[in-house]
Amino acid sequence: MTASPHAVAHLAQLNVATLLHPLDDPRLASFVELLDPVNAAADGTPGFVWRLVEDGAADATALRPAGEDVIVNLSVWETQEALWDFAYRSGHLEVMRRRREWFARHVESHLVLWWVPAGHVPSVDEALERLADLRTNGPSPRAFTFASSYSAAEAAQHVEAAQHIEAAQHIEAAPAEESHAG
Repeated sequence: MTASPHAVAHLAQLNVATLLHPLDDPRLASFVELLDPVNAAADGTPGFVWRLVEDGAADATALRPAGEDVIVNLSVWETQEALWDFAYRSGHLEVMRRRREWFARHVESHLVLWWVPAGHVPSVDEALERLADLRTNGPSPRAFTFASSYSAAEAAQHVEAAQHIEAAQHIEAAPAEESHAG
């Protein structure tokens, strides 16, 4: 993992794509051929921190936590700008323009962004939970998109407020629990 030593938060991202064909199908050969060069470009992009790879592999395409025909891309970036620059201002954009050749059209949100403490490596379960939150509740400081983004400070305030609410609910519930204990 590479990162700025002074960063407090990094941006995590998950995107999912439903394959039109199995990865070993000749109709996906052009996508498979692009995996290594695109991953190498991401790894070398300023602001890149980490990406999910399967143990012993160069990528995560064999991992199928969201369904047998769904591939996942999970990564962490120093800033939203670094991720944006890679996704939309590099050779990666050409790959994205060809996505209809390989992937089904999205019916619901397929990309989610959220802030994590610097040094934190998000799990696939955490990422899928953030995507589910976005799909269910819409954008918030907890789960958002490029079009509806929040700063790391806004996300931290959201977490702090949620913790205060949870603590208050716990305190309110404690006397009721004690009166039932005897």
